[in-house]
Amino acid sequence: MGFFGRKKVEVPPHPRREPRIDLPLTVESVRQVFADCVDFSEREAALGGDPDKLVTLCYISGMVKMERASDYVLRPLAQDTVLSGCGMAQAMERIRKGALYNLGVEKRATMDEAVFDMIGGNCILFFPGEKEVLSFNVGTEEKRSISDPENEPPLKGPRDSFVESVRTNTSLLRRRVRTPDLRIRELLVGRQTVTPVDIVWIEGITNPETVRAVERRVAEIDIDALIATGNLEEYIADDIHTAFPTLAYTERPDRFSAGVVEGRVGLLIDGLPLGWLLPGTLSQFFKTPQDKSQGWMAASALMVLRYLCMLITLFLPAVYIAAVTFHLEMLPTELALSIIAAKQDVPFTTVFEVLLMLVAFEIIQEAGLRLPSSIGQTVSILGGLVVGSAAVEARIVSPAVLIVVAVAGIAGYTMPSQDFAGALRIWRFGLAALASLAGMFGAAIGALLLICHLASLESFGVAYLTPFAANDGEQVEGHAVIRQPLPSVKLRETALKTQNRRNQR
Repeated sequence: MGFFGRKKVEVPPHPRREPRIDLPLTVESVRQVFADCVDFSEREAALGGDPDKLVTLCYISGMVKMERASDYVLRPLAQDTVLSGCGMAQAMERIRKGALYNLGVEKRATMDEAVFDMIGGNCILFFPGEKEVLSFNVGTEEKRSISDPENEPPLKGPRDSFVESVRTNTSLLRRRVRTPDLRIRELLVGRQTVTPVDIVWIEGITNPETVRAVERRVAEIDIDALIATGNLEEYIADDIHTAFPTLAYTERPDRFSAGVVEGRVGLLIDGLPLGWLLPGTLSQFFKTPQDKSQGWMAASALMVLRYLCMLITLFLPAVYIAAVTFHLEMLPTELALSIIAAKQDVPFTTVFEVLLMLVAFEIIQEAGLRLPSSIGQTVSILGGLVVGSAAVEARIVSPAVLIVVAVAGIAGYTMPSQDFAGALRIWRFGLAALASLAGMFGAAIGALLLICHLASLESFGVAYLTPFAANDGEQVEGHAVIRQPLPSVKLRETALKTQNRRNQR
């Protein structure tokens, strides 16, 4: 029995089937596997035009490019007259060694290999009486075209973004990182989806222990489907009991390439137009790709502004509650009198006003995100009018509270990472609640708890507060709040423990 007298539910076993398809490698077995599948197709072909020597081509419609299968496989099979005089084993070997025009051909000896090749876009050629088959890569390349990144708009830089095809994404990476030391290792995750996950790093720079740790955690993921980002993030993160993200992601190939060159490990997943960079540290979530595309003075000023906005969005509502409720003497006399005059006709306490406006702000933001863009903009405008001016005119909230909540909310939008901004919004509620209980002392306790929580986090052995902490006492060049001129930043981050720390002469 568990808490409240509820009976604990026993989790049934979830064993793997090896092999997954325990059938002989024949056309009949393939028909059995794809029974009731309208997209399964097969086509008989005569070797060299001899009707007495028939082979069977099996494929899945929509996954193969019909022109390639016809021109590179079926046409040579029918026109190569030498094949008509060969036995099936000899014909298979002749085709494997180049009798057909197709670029990729492999031998397959098990049903698992043949079936998953078909699902991946290959066509399988069966030879009567043979225990092996030939697999031809004739997959279609239909995919979404490369477009501008939507969540990370480029101000001064390339305008391409990742798409759902992992091979397209690796090609975007190869075009930027042309070194032959770039390594891309692929694992399959998900019993039902069998999703390719590519692990990317640069040999000779990236810490091999980090690469092995990432590979081990990805290989240990044993779930049915890898479709959403959480199916990866929550299984490989060091600590999931935190609101702060420990894995940095991007949809921009230039930012992903820069992270790999820095010595981080990258992850690309087929079906998701994103790339992950590991390990994730606090400073990553304040950087943008254009920080290195503009002057170091302007980039440094913007970086300082982001950190300042982080403090504003976190502590402004809590400090306002503490000052108005417990420490009114902290405020200048004229400001205190103005706040008191504005609150005379408001029936609610300051704490209730602030929390009410924070909740209303979150509701409007969530409604704007979930609705279509045209309707979402209308809802945002109406919500701003109702929650803003109408609430003040109706004496439900005071103007000062509206200003404080609006400034805190807008400051949160300066965060480059929306996941990190979401964590700040959660902690903003907690700090406001503590300030309502114990004033500035409660806000200080909340700040202490936040620092202790961040200090306890790690990402693949790297402290989350890097480079502000746990840098082994070494001076951090070009990786803190102020971005130094790029010619003077000659070393990679110490915490990454890269094999080659030097990045320029």
